[in-house]
Amino acid sequence: MGKFFILVAEDDADDRFLLQTAFQEQQYGERIDFVQNGVELLSYLDSIQQNKHVDTNFPVFILLDLNMPKKDGREVLQFIKQHPVYKRIPVIIFTTTKSDNEVRKCYELGANTYVVKPTSFDGLITVLSEIRSYWLKTATVPA
Repeated sequence: MGKFFILVAEDDADDRFLLQTAFQEQQYGERIDFVQNGVELLSYLDSIQQNKHVDTNFPVFILLDLNMPKKDGREVLQFIKQHPVYKRIPVIIFTTTKSDNEVRKCYELGANTYVVKPTSFDGLITVLSEIRSYWLKTATVPA
């Protein structure tokens, strides 16, 4: 599976396409996996945990949209941060929601970072570069 990969939970097909294009354009080299809702995200993490004997790491971080069907980002965030294994995975809220109450609630639930989605493609490339640089180069995270 490679050393690093990033997991993106995003239900909007256009946003997934833009994210994938932005990562490819920068030629970062990490694998980017996408899930479309919170239920898929938790199933994905469970499948990694169940294959412990395989050389499979958890994602280096999760980009998590808040407004998704089936299980929204808040529910998923709360579950991940209360889980004995998953809680060490950095979760970056990546959403269009700018409300102070929402930001506060997400940090209370254990979000590692809260980022409002940029409105332009150039802005997206800049933000992804900064997030990637911080979590892969600056921050120290558990193996």
